[in-house]
Amino acid sequence: MKIVLATGIYPPEIGGPATYARNLAEKLKERGGEVTVIAYGSESGIQNSENRKWQVVWISRRGGPIARWNRYAKALQEHAKDADIVYAFSSVSCGIPIVLARLKKPKEILRLGGDFLWERYTDIGGKRSLRSFYMVYPGMKQMMRLLLRRFHFIVFSTVFQERLCEFLHPRLPPHRVIENAIPEGRPQLHQKHDPFRLLFLGRFVRFKNLSSLIRAVSLLPYVHLTLAGDGPARKNIQTLVAKLGLQGRVKILEIVAGPEKETLLAEHDLLVLPSFTELSPHAAIEARVAGLPVLLTEEMGLSPALNEGMLIKTLRTSEDITRAVMEAEQKYGEIAQGAARPLSQGRPWDALVEETMELFRSIVSEQTKC
Repeated sequence: MKIVLATGIYPPEIGGPATYARNLAEKLKERGGEVTVIAYGSESGIQNSENRKWQVVWISRRGGPIARWNRYAKALQEHAKDADIVYAFSSVSCGIPIVLARLKKPKEILRLGGDFLWERYTDIGGKRSLRSFYMVYPGMKQMMRLLLRRFHFIVFSTVFQERLCEFLHPRLPPHRVIENAIPEGRPQLHQKHDPFRLLFLGRFVRFKNLSSLIRAVSLLPYVHLTLAGDGPARKNIQTLVAKLGLQGRVKILEIVAGPEKETLLAEHDLLVLPSFTELSPHAAIEARVAGLPVLLTEEMGLSPALNEGMLIKTLRTSEDITRAVMEAEQKYGEIAQGAARPLSQGRPWDALVEETMELFRSIVSEQTKC
């Protein structure tokens, strides 16, 4: 089966879609799939070595969106015209090029784990949740509805987003949920440090609400914060930390992975994810698997089985975060005990890939019958 993975981002960039696309490409290749990845960015030595396993086609980001979409569409016409499946990871940055490419053979499937239009809205300062954004901006809702209906099938990563889209966009294409993989681990009981150590892992983008988190730290003199990641909001974060005089209590690190990430999870007291909406917070799962307590926004997509041992709170403002961190610090023994219990639900990558392959086979089979 020939499969083209169309993604907006790909390693070494960080973020859920980048990691997901790379891992899925590897697993599909192991199962005998003919895999090509199309992504925005530029080739590096790391990806060049991967090109020997599966092809990675890079689309330059230079110019405006129309120029980028046209370049992406031409790459799809070249590399996906005879594919069985085009599996896209972004409704807009990949979805619009798919529309422009007008491919005839492949079945076009969209995996939704985020929301492009809402994320761009937050990039320019918007602070509404995902649900509120589409309720207030009907034009954006109509645009997204038209894009979603263009696909043959939609895969959601959470029931939360599936139900939200069913509510916002009547007459969706056929769809289902394929949940993310859950890494293996042995949760370790954490002991509270003095000063209390907060951790954030992820992209430095506006919807992560990091400015409110930093302002909350300024109100909590007994708290230290480590921010590990990268993204377009990095300079703004550095400026705010300096403006508030928090250089001694807020540490900003580059992207971490492997043993370095494991060390951070072991040495901190609380992972804080105060996003306006967090559809599928993989960092929360990683922390939970390591036994690190998690403070997570209430506007999130984790199932009850996955948010066991997490503190779920309203985290929109610095005052909200301040109150929630104080509660976590005061009840730390109880919260840490809950986080140290193994998750009742496990899900290896192989199970996710097999579920995905079954979907691909069923869709291609239906096409053959027609």
